[in-house]
Parts: sequence; C-alpha cells; structure tokens
Amino acid sequence: MDHTFQPENRLLSVKETAAILRLSPRTIYNRVAPGSVNPFPIKAKRIGRSVRFRNKDVQDYIDRDLN
Repeated sequence: MDHTFQPENRLLSVKETAAILRLSPRTIYNRVAPGSVNPFPIKAKRIGRSVRFRNKDVQDYIDRDLN
C-alpha cells in the first residue's frame, strides 16, 4: 500500500506550520537554521531550498505539549 498521500505523511510548509503552532514563520526559519542556539523541536525535512515538516510530527508535538 502506498502511504505517500496519507494525511499524516503530508508535508507542511513553514507558513502552514507557523499558522498551526501560532508562531511567526521567521521564528521557525531561525530555529531550524544550522547552529541555532534554540533548535526547533520538530525535525525539518529539506527539499532543495524548501523547509517542510511532516503533518504527523507537528501533531505529535502538539499532543506531547498538551499532556
């Protein structure tokens, strides 16, 4: 079975991730930058110059934060 298009595997842009987490996109870019003092808690996927986050990783982070 192909899991590529399952909602949990959907890749979110920085703008979408920022909206979900109520952060500034600039904050996310600063925190995923190499050598960041305060690294972003969600592992970023880089596709060329684009930064993406798996929907499941963002949702798992939210769930961990709520518990």
